[in-house]
Amino acid sequence: MKKVSISVSSLTLLIVIGIGKPLLYAQEVPGEYQQVLTITGKTGDYKANVLKINVPRNDLHVKVKNVSLPTPFGFGGWFAMTKGDGGEDVMMGDLVLLQEEVNPVMSALLDNGLEVTALHNHFFWDEPRIYYMHVHGHGKPADLARQIKPALDLIGKGASSQPAAKPAASPTTTLDTARIAKIVGHDGEQNGAVYKITIGRDDLKLKDMGATINVRMGLNTWAAFYGTNDNAAIAGDIAMLENEVTPTLKTLRSHGLDVVAIHQHMLSTQPTVIFLHYWGEGKAEDLANGFKTALDQLGH
Repeated sequence: MKKVSISVSSLTLLIVIGIGKPLLYAQEVPGEYQQVLTITGKTGDYKANVLKINVPRNDLHVKVKNVSLPTPFGFGGWFAMTKGDGGEDVMMGDLVLLQEEVNPVMSALLDNGLEVTALHNHFFWDEPRIYYMHVHGHGKPADLARQIKPALDLIGKGASSQPAAKPAASPTTTLDTARIAKIVGHDGEQNGAVYKITIGRDDLKLKDMGATINVRMGLNTWAAFYGTNDNAAIAGDIAMLENEVTPTLKTLRSHGLDVVAIHQHMLSTQPTVIFLHYWGEGKAEDLANGFKTALDQLGH
């Protein structure tokens, strides 16, 4: 699906056509969410009744196992808001941090009334070391924006001191993305040289304080592909019920994919959802087959 970014001044109703999917409408940004964009100084989009704001780490040039990787491969933070009970919003997000940013950002979140629900890695062998912090809150949208802004203001302040590899410069890809989509059974979206497939868990009716937690709020499985058909990398996240964890682990390992983290993103939600991060290198077709077989372990 093509991603549409909407700034504060952009109020036009836009139509986004998803390949092989029904029409999805990017909704007009409500005034209270325009205020969130103004307060945080960020841009985002509003679809499926969710405001999603991106916090990409374009200031970082990350290597994993000596492979230089572009930001869309997995170094883009975000937070999202949607309506819950009593006119209040639920906010969830995932912030991408250098290790020296972790505790200052955590303190800024906690001191301003937000919750931290997870802290973990997505990769091994990453240079510089990157951590991912999940945030949760509920309240009026403008209040949530003011609560998260002090933490956002800390991100990237010390990045210039980090050792940086040369970024992957190519804006295009030679991957046979049509073949990958056919193997996986889901279409993806192209973002520069990265091809990413994102799949929701529509079979799970997950609620948080009355708010529907959907794919845009972080309840999703995804796979990012980068490289060439013969020499590709894959990384991603798999959202699992507790009884799906072991079958998924066995499947990934049997296909030579490395498991790098197992954790939760959300607290006090029912059912419990466990998230798993993985990494692999090899032929793109083999990586896609490994991901597809893991996907088959889930209740999609």
